[in-house]
Amino acid sequence: MKLHRNAALSLKKRELLVSRVIDEGWSLTQAAEAAEVSERRAGEWVRRFRSEGESGLLDRSSAPKHVHNRTDERRIQVIACLRRLRMTGAEIAEVLRMPETTVSGILTRIGLGRLGRLGLEPARRYERERPGELVHFDVKKLGRIERGAGKRIMGGSNHYTGSFTDAAGRVRRKVGWEYVHVAVDDATRLAYVEVLSDEKAKTAIGFLGRAVRFFRRYGIRVEAVMSDNGSAYVSRVHAIACRILGLKHLRTKPRRPQTNGKAERFIRTLLGGWAYGAIYRSSSDRTAALDGWLWRYNHERNHRALGRKPPAARLAELNNVLGSYS
Repeated sequence: MKLHRNAALSLKKRELLVSRVIDEGWSLTQAAEAAEVSERRAGEWVRRFRSEGESGLLDRSSAPKHVHNRTDERRIQVIACLRRLRMTGAEIAEVLRMPETTVSGILTRIGLGRLGRLGLEPARRYERERPGELVHFDVKKLGRIERGAGKRIMGGSNHYTGSFTDAAGRVRRKVGWEYVHVAVDDATRLAYVEVLSDEKAKTAIGFLGRAVRFFRRYGIRVEAVMSDNGSAYVSRVHAIACRILGLKHLRTKPRRPQTNGKAERFIRTLLGGWAYGAIYRSSSDRTAALDGWLWRYNHERNHRALGRKPPAARLAELNNVLGSYS
C-alpha cells in the first residue's frame, strides 16, 4: 500500500482504530484521541470499513474521476504516432494546434517524454575480443584559433575569421582549418590522436603508420582498421599502405557513420574534454594541451563501457585473460 506523505495512520493503525470502535466498544472520541486524529477522521475510517471491509482502509487517489477538458483518447494516439516519427513536442503542438505544455504532459504520461532511439532501428553493439583486432579511424575538422577565443566563448560574430573571394568567385576564409586524426582500438578504447594540416591520402597514410607504431608500444598488433568512405581512405595509395602494413581495411556503408561509432563517440569526448574544454589563445596552445588530455584519457579517465576502468586497465585485463603480459 502507498501512503500519501501526510498520512497520520498506517494501515495497522487504521485497523486498530476500527477494531477498538467496532469490536471493543470504544467511542469515536476515545478511539480518535488514542490514535491522535480528529473524531471526524476516525468516523470516516469506521464508515469505510463497515461499507467496504478491509479494502476501505486503503488510500484512494485524490485525482478527480471526471475531468471536463481531458484530451480525447484518439488525439493522444495521434500525438503518440507523431512522436514515433521523431517530432518534438513543440512541432506536435504546432501541427495539432494544442498548447505545448499539454502535449509535453501527455508525452510524459504515456512514456514518450524522451526521444532517445524512438523510431530508430535497434542499436547493434559489438566489441572485439582481442586488442588490435580492429582499430577505428576518423577525422574531425576544427577551426583554427587566431588572436584569442572565438564566438564560441566570446559570443557574437567571428571577430577574426575574415573572408575573401578568390579568382574563381569562391568565398575563402583566411584562418582555415585543422584536422584531428583519431585512432581508437575497439577492444580497449585505447586512443591515438594527432592534429594535422589536412586530410589528404598522404597525410592519412602517415598517421596510419604512426598509429600502428603507437599501439605496438603497448604490445598491440593491429590486424584490421575501419574508416568511413572519405577520399583519403578510398584512395589506391591508402590501400597499398594497408597491404604493406599487413592490415585488413574495412569501410562503413555510405551514410551510416554509426558503424564506426566508437570513433564517433571518442570524438565527442575529445571535443568536450580538450578542444572545447578550455579557452585557448591560439591553435598551437590547443595542440600543446592534447598530449596531456590524451594521456589522462588512456590511463586515468574511467570509461563507462569498460566497467568504469580506463583503457590502459582494460588492456592489462585482456592481456592477462589472453595469456600475454607484454
